[in-house]
Amino acid sequence: MTANEPAKREIVLDTETTGLDPAAGHRIVEVGCVEIIGLVPSGEDFRRYVNPERDMPAEAEAIHGLSGDFLAGQPLFAEIADEFLDFIGDAPLVIHNAGFDMKFLNAELTRIGRPALDPARAVDTAAMARRRYPGSQASLDALCRRYEIDTSARGFHGALLDCQLLAEVYMELRGGRQPGFNLAKATAGGHADKGRADARPQRPKRPHAPSEEERRAHEALLSRLEDPVWRR
Repeated sequence: MTANEPAKREIVLDTETTGLDPAAGHRIVEVGCVEIIGLVPSGEDFRRYVNPERDMPAEAEAIHGLSGDFLAGQPLFAEIADEFLDFIGDAPLVIHNAGFDMKFLNAELTRIGRPALDPARAVDTAAMARRRYPGSQASLDALCRRYEIDTSARGFHGALLDCQLLAEVYMELRGGRQPGFNLAKATAGGHADKGRADARPQRPKRPHAPSEEERRAHEALLSRLEDPVWRR
């Protein structure tokens, strides 16, 4: 990205579901999104709980803590679809294990007669981590440990909280907390800002010529050497 290019908008996205496969009747129960601009969270986010119109398996509830009774009072996916699609716009979607979430989102969109999301929009952070750290664990928890990202607020898996953690992981995978950091920052006039360097105190130059005492000590040392090559 050049100085004149606008910072790139991306959406970090996560879902919680009733199970592992929409083809087996499983549904989305929560959608979370965090907007990042130039790899930095903008402060804008989106989270909606969703009534899955089915029971909640105990093993799924143990992961995200969302009960069937709680979800029964939430809107259907069809009722949040427009708001969700407006929020993500046409931005790339940063997702951990992207195939899973894209499969569920597209199943929900197809169910209500909406076009599916293009899989090419997804940036899979799990795949990024496996390429960068082959043979190492690539789960979100493992990456948070690697990058020393605080997960103490994470009791259950929650879509929005996981997005917030993933945004930090993604920043690290893309090169760290100061991507594109320039030591010489351009000023409005187009010149490098050297103010920080010029502000340093100017110290007097250190004399490098040896003193007479140092010369005598050096000669005394050389006189003790047997047949040095530089005197042949």
